[in-house]
Amino acid sequence: MTSSLPSCTKCKKSPPEVKLKRCAKCWKSPYCSRDCQKADWKAHKKICRTQEPGSSADSDNPPTSPPKGLDAPVAKPFTRLENGTWLHDRSEKDVYRLLIDAYRLRMEDNYNHEGEADDDSIYGGAPHGLVGFRRFLDLVAERDKLLPPWWDADKRKACEEMGMDRGGGNFYNLAAAVEKGEIIDRYGDQRFPMQLRMFAEAVYLSGPGGADGTRMREMMASMESGEGQGGMTFLSMR
Repeated sequence: MTSSLPSCTKCKKSPPEVKLKRCAKCWKSPYCSRDCQKADWKAHKKICRTQEPGSSADSDNPPTSPPKGLDAPVAKPFTRLENGTWLHDRSEKDVYRLLIDAYRLRMEDNYNHEGEADDDSIYGGAPHGLVGFRRFLDLVAERDKLLPPWWDADKRKACEEMGMDRGGGNFYNLAAAVEKGEIIDRYGDQRFPMQLRMFAEAVYLSGPGGADGTRMREMMASMESGEGQGGMTFLSMR
């Protein structure tokens, strides 16, 4: 009987013998090591782009993200993160959703990775995160052109109201925590938590614990432009 367990695309070894990781560009082909990935690159590069989530073999139609959860996806999101236009050219509600989830995931990361919690966050015992979210929005406004040109006091109020809607169907609830797995399920993109984290890093000027995602962001943007070697970097399947 054929095993349904994933195996390394090159050497065919499977867990627990090896730990598998996936190609960072297409997120589909698994490898057990960089050596196997490099050895398979000549074959894999022919299909990598066509396997990429939301991709098209036509370079005039670059991949978009995320496939669900927003009114509309955008092309080359990591390139937009790199040039500071990630929130631009989106619907108003999509901008509100992304701001709320970038803040919520950052608070989750701070608590999990640093053991830190602001007193006015839900991790510090507050009934909701509105006060902390307002500080987050203040910082976003201070950063050069991260917000779309139409943003104003009324749009900010509408964004805060979305976060304070405690209706059972509101995913973007500042009174509720959010985890990486929930973000992936909501948006249908394994790399979408990375986008939210990179945006928050641009706001706070560092990642949780002082981490610096600059090289990863540059690499992802390079792959979107076709300049990088997508198969030469892989990410964990976790």
